[in-house]
Amino acid sequence: MSAHLSPPPTTPIGLVIVSIGMLLLLAALDQTIVSTALPTIVADLGGLDHLSWVVTAYVLTSTVVAPLYGKLGDLYGRRTMVFVSVSLFLLGSVLCGIAGTMGFLIFSRAVQGLGGGGLFVLALSVVGDVIAPRDRGKVQGVFAAVFATSSVVGPLVGGGFVQYLNWHWIFFINIPLGLIAVGIFAISFKAQAGRVSHKIDYAGAVALTLGLGALTLVSSLGGRSMAWGSPQALGLIALSLVALLAFVWIEARAEEPILPLSLFKLNVFWVTCVIGFVAGVALFGAITFVPLFLQIAKATTPTQSGLLLVPMTLGIVLASTLSGQYMGKTGRYLLLPKLGMALLFAGMMSLSLMTQHSNMVIFTAALALVGLGMGCIFPVVTTAVQNAVPRETLGTATAAGIMVRQTGGSLGVAAFGALFASRMAQGLPLGEGGNIGPQTLARLSPEQQASLAETVVQAIHPIYLIAAALAAIGLVFAFFLEEVPLSNRQVPRGE
Repeated sequence: MSAHLSPPPTTPIGLVIVSIGMLLLLAALDQTIVSTALPTIVADLGGLDHLSWVVTAYVLTSTVVAPLYGKLGDLYGRRTMVFVSVSLFLLGSVLCGIAGTMGFLIFSRAVQGLGGGGLFVLALSVVGDVIAPRDRGKVQGVFAAVFATSSVVGPLVGGGFVQYLNWHWIFFINIPLGLIAVGIFAISFKAQAGRVSHKIDYAGAVALTLGLGALTLVSSLGGRSMAWGSPQALGLIALSLVALLAFVWIEARAEEPILPLSLFKLNVFWVTCVIGFVAGVALFGAITFVPLFLQIAKATTPTQSGLLLVPMTLGIVLASTLSGQYMGKTGRYLLLPKLGMALLFAGMMSLSLMTQHSNMVIFTAALALVGLGMGCIFPVVTTAVQNAVPRETLGTATAAGIMVRQTGGSLGVAAFGALFASRMAQGLPLGEGGNIGPQTLARLSPEQQASLAETVVQAIHPIYLIAAALAAIGLVFAFFLEEVPLSNRQVPRGE
């Protein structure tokens, strides 16, 4: 493998940061656009029981390739791998745009994830190379704001496309945005010539992919498409356990492992992994099911449901900005994950109490609490890890943290989706099968609409109760986090 030298002094760091922000916006915008359009996509293509897989397929593939992008960036250079990841992302976008069946759409989302997994890892690794630890909180706070902005722009654009054009355009819009983002990156971030030979842990990559894939499949399909005691479910559970145990065995012996087990000896690494996992579950759960609640239980349009996500976005922007400034001025971060998990718990508990008759002011306040909690958490988990790990493992540790966070999102959406579909199947009174959406709602009588809204509410309630319980667990672990004061000096490192 190869390790590039740090960008030369002539590299315009400001422009590099802008380009990285654009790449993160591309990946984040896609997820938020899709979430708003999910009810309409399901109504068009059918398959309510597979709804979560439109999200899960992307998150799963992006998760398992994240560590590989960290290593491949060292071998071929981060610049080259950004081009590869964007190309795969745009190819997947085109395939999603032309999808005519739910199965093909899920496959296309998986292709998108193969590229999207590299966007986050490579972008955040570059930040770790060119920005001093104490200043990374500010920069990553800006990136959190970029993600939050996408959660406003995405639902609005997605809602507009769904309402006035069709859902296929939510994927085609990625093409011009992706070309602009990669163009700015190509201009601002130049390749370096210095390289050091390394090896790629292919065996570890295969074991990890099998383990996480089987675990996500059984989480999504168990108790619904297959009985928990069926040979298929038991086989997937066994495959997951064997593959993950094999992964640990391989990593302990690999010359250059994808995920060095020594990282778990660092308090900051393993505690932030737990916190990131919980935050991933909560965030993807909120983003995936809130639009469905709004469009079916509250009878809003896709565009209106996008606007109603603004409080969560503003919460993320405000908290991430203030958190970055706090870390920059004090060099400390220990308070932030505790505060973030407490706010997240309060927000999820409030969402679990929502009904089709709830006041929208209270609902938006609950979303704001979720956003404030996320904004306190996200700038910390990456900054703290990059500050604590040895410089030579910065890229690997960054990729590992993202992998754990996205694994939480993948498993959370799969499990929540299975729970939601199961409860909908038990209570659905309409014979609409898997086709529910704003268009379906408009064709129903007031009595049927009320019955469907009640079913959706009852199906969603347990999701937010579980998310609240996980936030409480995350809060407990936040008290075990050790604080390594953030340095204000950037140590040169290979790119």
